[in-house]
Amino acid sequence: MQGTPILVLREGTERERGKGATANNIAAARAVADAVRSTLGPRGMDKMLVDSMGDITITNDGVTILKEVDVEHPAAKMIVEVAKTQDQQCGDGTTTAVVLAGELLKRSEYLLEQHVHPTVITRGFQLALQEAKRLLETEIGTPVKPEDEAILLDCATTAMGSKGVFGSREHLAKIAVDAVRKIAESRAGKIVADVDQIKVEKRHGGTIGDTELLDGILLDKERAHPRMPSEVAHAKVALLASALEVKKTEIESKINIKNPSQIQSFLDEEEKTFRKMADDIKATGANVVICQKGIDDVVLHFLAREKIYAVKQVKESDMQKLARATGGKIVTGVKELSAADLGSAAKVYERKIGDDHMTFVTGCANPRSVSILIRGGTEHVTQEVERSLQDALKVVSSVLEDGVVCPGGGATEIDLAVKLRKWAGSVGGREQLAVEAFAQALEAIPWALAENGGYDSIDTLIQLRSGHEGPSANKNVGVNLNDGKAADMWKLHVVEPARVKRQALGSATEVASMVLRIDDIIASKKSAPPPAGGAGGHDH
Repeated sequence: MQGTPILVLREGTERERGKGATANNIAAARAVADAVRSTLGPRGMDKMLVDSMGDITITNDGVTILKEVDVEHPAAKMIVEVAKTQDQQCGDGTTTAVVLAGELLKRSEYLLEQHVHPTVITRGFQLALQEAKRLLETEIGTPVKPEDEAILLDCATTAMGSKGVFGSREHLAKIAVDAVRKIAESRAGKIVADVDQIKVEKRHGGTIGDTELLDGILLDKERAHPRMPSEVAHAKVALLASALEVKKTEIESKINIKNPSQIQSFLDEEEKTFRKMADDIKATGANVVICQKGIDDVVLHFLAREKIYAVKQVKESDMQKLARATGGKIVTGVKELSAADLGSAAKVYERKIGDDHMTFVTGCANPRSVSILIRGGTEHVTQEVERSLQDALKVVSSVLEDGVVCPGGGATEIDLAVKLRKWAGSVGGREQLAVEAFAQALEAIPWALAENGGYDSIDTLIQLRSGHEGPSANKNVGVNLNDGKAADMWKLHVVEPARVKRQALGSATEVASMVLRIDDIIASKKSAPPPAGGAGGHDH
């Protein structure tokens, strides 16, 4: 048996272990971080992504870039997950989280060369993360009240600062803040703002400045019959979940007719049923009907005669938003409908936007669900506006829910770095080196901001550090991207939710620790596709 290799793994399996595996993973993760690094901040550059179908996306939104790029390496995929999580939780800070993760790994590489064990590094990172979260809550964060509109606007403007909508930021920020405040509600003493209650529709044409917020719902549907009124004031809205049609029987059935008069009475009966549906709706006082399913043409004819505006085949999600906006109840059928179930809106009308006719349900008294109609010169513009608005909406909702903000422009990161360096001495042991590496990694954010602005990163960092240390230390000093110098971020209105920072630090640390812990990569060979013709493949 001497010298005969024992094969445990299947033939063709690749295996890489020890330092080679770690170095390979770190290199892959850093490559992803470097790809989005140049998009960080208001002066960041855009990326043009072309997918396999030839569709083009132009953006500098970190998560969009990473979702579109088809990443193959397993460690790189983990970094993409960080960006996705950050986007779901906070909407903003995706690039920050990825750059931080890449920087933590870069600093770890240096420690690994000094023979510091990966477990020690990850333990040090965990300690640093806990201390950073504590500092965010106790020293750096500033509480805000939901009424404080100016700060909410600053947060929304900051979130959109790095996107391609620079000229219309104020207009869009105002829309985002108004929309979130309308749908925010208090549950069990806490404010909850569910951004999914804001319906966003985009149509190209016009300019970004034509983007508008509607206190009501916008439906991508036209009225169901041309003779219906195109506008209804003081609308009473009936929301129906079932179809206004004659039901077919479940079992197979036949009707035997012996003479022609019976056919007529059969048709008359059907028409009577349809007329009754229209009369029942009118009897409740409804002058607008919105139906989730279909409506028979005859019913539409009767509704049009009664000057009732009807829309059919509306999505279920839109029905629920309509119920929240108009205060109406969704009813299964006409028989159950009563005046108490009707919602109300000041005006329901049809308007042509671009090539499409759309129905606007506006002027709701106290809408718990609202719509934003995005306009822009081309499709790429409207898509980028939509991404920017989604970020702003999420950011405003997290400020309303948490009530804590902190300075942007790299101020928070530099302040954490300075404080963690001082604290590292008290940790002791080799973990102290990891805490210092963590502090150093945080400085990558202001460094990248300055670099993307076209300034000297080293000069900017030195200025920032001196602004955060010494007797006249100010925790709000960050990079002013108009001149590359250190400045007070509160005065420049650059503010971010504490949740964005907390989540970015947490997920970056977790993914860096995960990558560092891997010392063995076992990759199975991809199974070959079956030969053409389908027959004769081997069983694996």
